[in-house]
Amino acid sequence: MAGDLTRALDALETQVDTVETKKMLGGEHDSADAIVSIHPGAGGTESQDWAEMLLRMYLKWAERRGFKRELLDYQPGEEAGLKSVTFTLGGEYAFGLMSAEAGVHRLVRISPFDQAARRHTSFASVYVWPEFPDDDVEIEIPEKDLRIDTFRSSGAGGQHVNVTDSAVRLTHLPTGIVISCQNERSQHKNRDVAMKVLKSRLYDLKLKEQQDKLSQIGGAKKDIAFGSQIRSYVLQPYQLIKDHRTKFSEGQVDKVLNGDIEPFIKDYLMKKASGTLGQGSTEADED
Repeated sequence: MAGDLTRALDALETQVDTVETKKMLGGEHDSADAIVSIHPGAGGTESQDWAEMLLRMYLKWAERRGFKRELLDYQPGEEAGLKSVTFTLGGEYAFGLMSAEAGVHRLVRISPFDQAARRHTSFASVYVWPEFPDDDVEIEIPEKDLRIDTFRSSGAGGQHVNVTDSAVRLTHLPTGIVISCQNERSQHKNRDVAMKVLKSRLYDLKLKEQQDKLSQIGGAKKDIAFGSQIRSYVLQPYQLIKDHRTKFSEGQVDKVLNGDIEPFIKDYLMKKASGTLGQGSTEADED
């Protein structure tokens, strides 16, 4: 009976957590799939390796949640890591959950690429947009506003290597937004996927411009921007991962880097819903 009761309580706790999370995800696009892009900051190979560590962390988290994962564009680094990556997460409230991760992530560790074994600080930016069905976004993009380039896929090997120039790069000239897609073998399919990502980014940009205008009129504080440092992952001289917006921390760094980021996401959503969310890192947090 004790074993049955324990299992029943665990199941009930999971169910309550699910209901609580859904209650906090009431945004207009929270239920949509997510488009995620990761870019390393300055620092060369060290930052590029950190960007790939973040990619691995998010893909493992998404796998635990049963989300569909698809790489759209992957640009490998020269020695290790990646220069940029864009992927989609498909599943219930993928965007609402993943939006908690948007921002700058900071890593402090002894660099495996430094022969002197010195401590390095690296940064990588995570961007998140909702993915819209084609008929849900009313954004017209004139052909004159686009520059379309084709190139050969730079996949790491196997089925993703193309022998034709099927990869597509779209440049939206008015905004300077660049979207690449090389996942599909067909140039036409890659262009369609890139256009969908571009429309999502332009829609998100339009919403942010409207929010900025309202903030200026009402004197309200702006939402946390992608440029804010939201979380630090310290592996040396001690081990601690701390979210600077919520002050939530975790000492088991390997567990988090292996995809157990649910507590960080839930705490962020709870504080956001209650209006007690911070605004990113401060000098005190750095120290």
